[in-house]
Amino acid sequence: MTLHKPHLLSAIIVGGALSVSAAALADDLEDYRERFDPLPYFPPIPDDNSLTEEKVQLGKMLFFEPRISSSGVISCATCHNPALGWADRIPRATGHDGQIGERNTPTVLNSGFLDSQFWDGRAADLEEQALGPIEADVEMAMELEQALERLEGFTIYQERFAEAFPEEDDPLHADNLAVSLASFQRTLNTPNSPFDRYLRGDMDALNEQEKEGMVAFVDNGCIACHRGPNLSDSQFHRIQVPGSTDVGRFDVTGEESDRHKFRTPTLRNVAVTYPYMNNGATESLEEAVAIMGQEMLGQEFEDEKIDNIVAFLHTLTGEMPDFEVPALP
Repeated sequence: MTLHKPHLLSAIIVGGALSVSAAALADDLEDYRERFDPLPYFPPIPDDNSLTEEKVQLGKMLFFEPRISSSGVISCATCHNPALGWADRIPRATGHDGQIGERNTPTVLNSGFLDSQFWDGRAADLEEQALGPIEADVEMAMELEQALERLEGFTIYQERFAEAFPEEDDPLHADNLAVSLASFQRTLNTPNSPFDRYLRGDMDALNEQEKEGMVAFVDNGCIACHRGPNLSDSQFHRIQVPGSTDVGRFDVTGEESDRHKFRTPTLRNVAVTYPYMNNGATESLEEAVAIMGQEMLGQEFEDEKIDNIVAFLHTLTGEMPDFEVPALP
């Protein structure tokens, strides 16, 4: 696996930080630029799961490993396909035995920047999220003990777990499966988008329409929820998109105030992670922007404003992770 250039994994491990360029060249949109932050090359690394090359390499193998599914043909990468924006580009995911899930598959790109995982936030972090799809009946439908037994049947997995967790006598267990998958996912980040380059001082990285879209994004209140480096506040907001009866976070908390609430999705790479909304029924960015204007902002956006905002959203597509699909045993 080749990590993003020019940064190195070792720089993160020792707490290094990439410097941001000096103050951006002055233009008449400085007040708008200051409302945004460029995406860092790596998300925060938890104290109890240091990011090591051994964990990342193991996690990469496990991410593409279909034998930890009941059928032996579904892996994490089935729904989070690198060629499809690390999502699946269908309205709702297809899992074990052809079952259709209830929700659209979110991309795993930049997921380490989120404060919770899944549309309803039922997992606090990537470690907690990692094992859910393996056990879910509608996804990989595999009991963890059986998944671990399958992995133990391969010498290379015994060796890779031992290398990743050298302090443990018996490292091939569920917790280490989760932290390895989480470690790999924390490397799936997309820095250096045109918008990031603009924020760092390249005034020509955006054209005039894209800048108009940024202004409209701020002036019309989109930034209230889509803010921060990952353009998500990681909070939960009520929305009933067309065709959806999903109760959202209510399933997690049982609180009536959480009915139909969903975590704000990241807008990073949104142009390549269609379709949209929790039910995946919205096919285009133009339609998604119009719906969000109506449902969340109480506005009917004119076509020109929609086109400008969509042009801006396209500038959020960053550099895709540079890696090789692993050879599995």
